[in-house]
Amino acid sequence: MRKINIPVFVSHQGCPNDCIFCNQKKITGVYKKEKYQEIKEKISSYLATADETSEIEISFFGGSFTGIEKEEQDMYLSVAKEFFYDRRVKGIRVSTRPDYITKDILDNLYNSGVTTIELGVQSMDDNVLTLNKRGLKSDATKNAVKLIREYNFSLGLQMMVGMYGSDEERDLYTAEEIIKLMPDFVRIYPTVVIKETELYKLYKEKKYIPYTLDKAVEVCSKILKKFNDAKIDVIRIGLMSGEDINEKNVYGPYHSSFRELVESYIYYEKLRCDIKNIKAKDIVIYCNKKNTSKIIGNKKSNINKLIEEFNLNSLKVKNEEIKDYIVKEDI
Repeated sequence: MRKINIPVFVSHQGCPNDCIFCNQKKITGVYKKEKYQEIKEKISSYLATADETSEIEISFFGGSFTGIEKEEQDMYLSVAKEFFYDRRVKGIRVSTRPDYITKDILDNLYNSGVTTIELGVQSMDDNVLTLNKRGLKSDATKNAVKLIREYNFSLGLQMMVGMYGSDEERDLYTAEEIIKLMPDFVRIYPTVVIKETELYKLYKEKKYIPYTLDKAVEVCSKILKKFNDAKIDVIRIGLMSGEDINEKNVYGPYHSSFRELVESYIYYEKLRCDIKNIKAKDIVIYCNKKNTSKIIGNKKSNINKLIEEFNLNSLKVKNEEIKDYIVKEDI
């Protein structure tokens, strides 16, 4: 079943401070508050073109939803609730900060039909949180998760890699701490430098060096494997592209197909181990066609690296009706 999110952006509303990496104007491209009728028309427009078999969710993104004035929260939720109780959508999703979760807030969300809560965790290292001016400690995340689990919400946690003051070890630590919290799903975002942020100033002063694209891919591949092993769904890796978020307007490890790069790198590591045990110089990889592009790699990078590393004469990729892939000598 195809899943569709109908996005309603609340922009920077609800955020009590500016984290050094954040520029909500660039990330969401939205400042204008959407009114009741505008939101209703937007949702209706999405539903008019959606497949009837799709699983549709209304998602409030872009700020800390539960930090907004309650009257405004209720306005947003009343629109979504109307579609939810009419069974035209399957769920309502909000994203917020861990320190903006209380029992009263959760009671209101639950009674308003909210089904999913996402928390912007970013890091579980207190020093990293302080350096990035998050305005909270890791205990806020633990406490929020504990409260949310008392209700029947689906829980998502968002983390960042390569933040100011972080490194691979701290990023892996954050992933491990998130696994202990057992969320239903996660998002992984490599830190990029956006203009008109404090992080951009640090970057220009050479006080912050972002991960290279290769390093971000490598670190995220390790984190993805950890979440996969823990059977936690990773619903996004990398920022969504937009008018102001693309290779030309940000600095650091941004790529429009970042997840594909990460999954391709995981295949590269697996294939290295497999080919190492084959003495032949002509090799063929039989794979399910859905994995072909990840096995070949961006611009044939995996194939080219493997041929060079193992001094192969040839390395072919052929599609077969199999679950994943098999590596054999090409006879």
